[in-house]
Formats: sequence, structure tokens, C-alpha cells
Amino acid sequence: MNQMTTTPTPAVTVEQSAGQADEPSELSLTARLDALQRLVDLGTGRIDPVLLSDASALLTRAGERLRLSGEHTVVTLAGGTGSGKSSLFNAVCGLNLSPTGMRRPMTSKAHACVWGLSGAGPLLDWLQVDKRHRYARAGALGPDDPQGEESGSLQGLVLIDLPDHDSIAEVHRAEVDRFVTVADLLVWVVDPQKYADAALHRNYIVPFARHADVTLVVLNQIDRLQPSEVDECVSDLRRLLEAEGLADPRIVTTSTVTEGGVDAFRRVLVETVAARRARAQRLVADIDRLAARFAEHYSAAEPPTMLDERRAAELVDALADAAGAPAVAEAMESAYELRAVDYVGWPIARMVSRLRSDPLRKMRLTELREELRGAFTGPVGAQQGDVDYALHGLTDEVTRELPPEWAHSVRAASRSRAAELPEALGEALKGALPVFNQVPRWWWLVKTWQYFLVLVTGATLLWILLLLLYGVLGVSDDPPGLIGDAGLIPYVTVLLACVLGMGALTSSACRNVVALSSARHGERMEAHMRERIAEVAEEKVLYPIADELRAYAGFRAEAERLLNASRK
Repeated sequence: MNQMTTTPTPAVTVEQSAGQADEPSELSLTARLDALQRLVDLGTGRIDPVLLSDASALLTRAGERLRLSGEHTVVTLAGGTGSGKSSLFNAVCGLNLSPTGMRRPMTSKAHACVWGLSGAGPLLDWLQVDKRHRYARAGALGPDDPQGEESGSLQGLVLIDLPDHDSIAEVHRAEVDRFVTVADLLVWVVDPQKYADAALHRNYIVPFARHADVTLVVLNQIDRLQPSEVDECVSDLRRLLEAEGLADPRIVTTSTVTEGGVDAFRRVLVETVAARRARAQRLVADIDRLAARFAEHYSAAEPPTMLDERRAAELVDALADAAGAPAVAEAMESAYELRAVDYVGWPIARMVSRLRSDPLRKMRLTELREELRGAFTGPVGAQQGDVDYALHGLTDEVTRELPPEWAHSVRAASRSRAAELPEALGEALKGALPVFNQVPRWWWLVKTWQYFLVLVTGATLLWILLLLLYGVLGVSDDPPGLIGDAGLIPYVTVLLACVLGMGALTSSACRNVVALSSARHGERMEAHMRERIAEVAEEKVLYPIADELRAYAGFRAEAERLLNASRK
């Protein structure tokens, strides 16, 4: 018989609400899938891309499988040549659906037998089972079918007979590998002679050792053994499986040529189908397998959340030096003193100094702010090499106990915006420069006082001149007493000296005050520039580092939660 669409007997209905039996597993599975998705999101661009690709593939496969029928359980029969898996498949189905024989290979395509057609079509399409090799069992074959009662208990089973895993045809091995990754229950059929086959154990048992809950090993053809040899063979097989990491392996014995030889295997299938948990258990096993691989990408040490204050302060100091903030503050301090001279200096002394060449006057202090602002644009504000030096070794302490790939990602985050720093530092210094048309109020008071003294000085000089003209030279016969009495000249001269002295003394005293004020002004300017530089450091360096450390902390928490769940 090459193909069978359905048997004549009516389908058997299992009265059970969808998902009822596997609800606890589904809830646990959902949480694991969410955790796995977060691990993929957090690990993208940071950890092993092969692992992330495998995890993404699992998430895609899980989403597809969960959208398909939950009433059907996919069970694959896999084994080597001559193990009798096709005979076992036919025995369970009650019909000769899959070709049997000893030649290599006998089964070249996957054959599927389905108990219960409703919802099975999309599932078989997803499994990529050729429609020519799909068979359906709607229930018992008839009143004389010896397996009719058990057959009806398998409602929801999708039993698949695979090609030989040790086939000489590569396409057959690829077919086995594909189904091994999607089956809800993996059934490995072995025979007494080749149950220790190295290819089976190396390629499938060991890699899928964490899938013990969804793995069943069938020791077939026990009719070839003496009764006393069966237990010995099972014990040796169990020892071998446990040594390869398959915890508490499930093993059943079968014989397709003896009466009741497959009853134990059929009971396992009935229990599996009835429980409706194999789908969730398989996906959980796949996730647990990945969880162990994710565990290699985080350390046991508690992850830091940010750079410590000392390192952050050192970074600001280094960036301030790179941007030349101390030099700018010193220049602004000098500019403050020079500008103060225009207000608190003795005007007569300034007029005298203008008769000499003074290079400081050529600085055009009224335009100093604009000139300084123009100096801090683009890379002129800070050289890229100085910025790179400031970032060197910044993350050494926080990455010391991180896994290599995460340490690399944190270091990369610290430099991710390094190219933006020179211009940003220049803008920060520009924004920190003061407005030169804002001067202290007391400067204006002193300037008013100084010009009053200048006015008095001028008036006194005029008085002395009039005394000389009228009191000494006698240019007038009857001058007023205040300008005609030559005896007043010494007193007026003393008054002139006092005024000049008061002006000079006021200028000297104010210069001392200005010197102290300029020092404080320079300190305030440097502190203000450092505040602006600290903001740049936070935005361009510290925040990216903190984001990366938070990503690692989240990754570590999710990976630990996933790994702890797999150990329970």
C-alpha cells in the first residue's frame, strides 16, 4: 500500500478543552520564551552571533509550533539501518505503511501517520512531510482489529518514520537532523547489536542530553535475545546513556514479531498523547539547552552599574585639560583684571600710559569674548589625540570581572562617541564664557569717584594757573581775592597733590581688590567650565557606559533566571 488517506471507521473524539492539560507548562514556557527573547535583544551585537542566531531560530520555531495544533503530538522514530524502526512504525499503525528491509537505505522519505485529522494539515505542512507519505488513522480499523482499542487512544498522535541517521545519502541525514529539532518526542530505535553505535551517540544522544524528558530509547528486536540477556542489555544501555549525560533515561523494549511485543511502547505513546505536554516539554528542553550556552557569557561577580565617582572625576579633569579649560580660565582672569583697569584705574595714569606703546591695549578687550568663543569650535577646542588619551583605561576597573565580550562592549561604549567630544567640549567652553558688558556695580561707583577727582584736579590746575596770571604776573589791576592772592598758590598746590594722591591711592587699593576678585573669578570660570565639561562627559561617555553595564546586568539576571529554571 503506497498511500492511505483515511480509514473507513469514524474518528474518535477526545473530549478535552484545548490546552487544558498543558496549561501549567505553557505558562512556564511563555516565561522562558520571554526571557530568551530578552537575552537575544540584550546580547545582539555583544555576544556570540552563532548563539544568538540559534536562539532566534528557536524563538521563530517555537512561535510557529505554538500557533499550530496543540491537540497533536509529533513523535519521530529515528534509528540506524536494520534497527527495525519502520517495522515498529507499521506495528503501531497496524498497517504496512513504511517499507521495511535490510538494504541501505530502505526509508528514503519521512512517512507520517496521523490519528485525528482536524488541525493536522497545517502541522504536516510545517513539518514538510510529502503529501504522498501522509496517512491517517481516524480510529479503529474494524471489529476484528486487535489494536483497535489502543488505536483509538492515540487520538492526536503524529507518528513519523524517518530515514536512517547513518544513511550513506547525505539528504537522508539532513532529513533526520531537521526532524530531530522539531519533534515533540524523540524516539531512538536501537537493536541489541548496534545500540552503542558511535554515530548515534556522538551526533544525537550527547548533543541532546538535556532533552531527557522528551527522549525515549526503544531497544527493539529483543526476540533475538535470550530472556536472561534482555535485562543485561537494558542495563548496559542505561549505563551508556547516563554516562553521556542523559539523566534517568526512559528505555522500553519491543519486538515486532512477538505477540504484544509493542504494547509497552504503545502505552508510552498513549500516555504522551493524553498528557498533551510533549510540545511544551520539547520547547522547554530546547530553551534549557540554550540556557547552558548563555551561562558561558556572564560571570558570577555582581555587575557594576556605573563608573565610581573617582574615575568620573578623573575623566572630567582629563577632558578639562584636553580642552584647555585651565588656560582659558587663566586668560579670563587676566582679561578680568585688564577690563577692571578701564573702570577702577586712575584716568590720568591711563592717559599717560597711552602716550607709550602698550601691547595689552591691542588685545581689543571689548572683542575678547567673541574671539575666545570663536577659538572653541570644532576640533580646535580639544585635540582628538588628547581626548583619546583621556578615555584610555577609563573602564579598566569596571570590566575587570566581566566576560571578555561584555568587557569589550563596555570599552567600545566608552569610545562610541569619542569623535563628537572635541566639538562638544569646544561648545561647552563657548557657553561658559561670561558676558563682558556685565560689570560689577562697584566698578561704576569707583569710576564715578575717579572722574570726580579728575574734575577736581582740572579745577585745581585752573585755579593755580589763574593765581599765576593774576597774582604773580598781574594781568589785572583788581582781580578777585581767590585768584589774585599769590599766597594761595602753595595751599592750592597741596590740594592738587592731595587730589592726585587720592586718585592714585584709590586706583592702587581697587587694583588689589580686583586682583583678589579676578582670582575668584578665574576659579568660578574654571568651575563653571568643568560643570559644562562634566555634562558633556556624562552625555558622551558615562551614559553609554552605564547603558552598557545595565544591559549586562539585565542579561545576567535573565540568563541566571533561565538557567535556574532549567535546573529545577
